[in-house]
This record gives sequence, C-alpha cells and structure tokens, in this order.
Amino acid sequence: MNKGDLFTCPFTVNSEIYNGFISLFNDKNPLHTNSDYAVHQGFSGKVMHGNILNGFLSYFIGECLPVKEVLIQTQEIKFLKPVYLNESLLLHAEVEDVHESVNTIVLKYYFENRDKVKVAKGKIQIGLLK
Repeated sequence: MNKGDLFTCPFTVNSEIYNGFISLFNDKNPLHTNSDYAVHQGFSGKVMHGNILNGFLSYFIGECLPVKEVLIQTQEIKFLKPVYLNESLLLHAEVEDVHESVNTIVLKYYFENRDKVKVAKGKIQIGLLK
C-alpha cells in the first residue's frame, strides 16, 4: 500500500448485527434498545451501538485491504452523528502515512450515511507482519 491509496467499503447496520451485538456483549442501555426512550432523549429512534462501527473497521482491516498480514496497533474513532437500525454506511479510508522502517501504515477514515453525512471518523495504525 502507498500513501494516498483510497478504499471504500459498504456496510448496513441490520437487525442481525444489532441483535448479535446485544447478545454477545449484553449492552441493553435504553438508548440502544428502547425507541420511546431514545426519542425522548432527542433522537429519531434507537441509536445503534457505536462499537458496531469498530466491528466494521476490524472486518475492513482484516478482510478488505490488499494485504492480509496485518495487526491493528492503535485505533481512534470519533462519533459525530447517531446511526440507526437498517442504515447504510460507506466507509472511506485513505493511506495517510507509510513507515517502512517500522512496518506500519496509518489510515484515516470516515463513515458516511446515504445522505453523505459523516457519522464517524478516525485513524487506524496497522503493523505489517513479516
């Protein structure tokens, strides 16, 4: 991978992912599980768990990059807007830096919804395994 390389990957927060997250991690906070509560708090409905996006990032790094021998070393995410059930997202990632001396690559990324609104952004540093 080279500095400036661009990647995109589509995702949808469907009910299987949503229910699987709750089943695995038992996070039943009412903001994520009770529509009336979420609306009362000023949202359009149940807000999806932000860490679902971390799962999408893990999949992207491990399965979608042109190299498979990688390890996530650091990961930063800033949640900008809520994500709702059945919302389609597009991940945009760009290689920001390549550090050959220490076999690392830094990617900056953002998720946008179908209205082209950024819902999250951040950086990931990956190590290239030998």
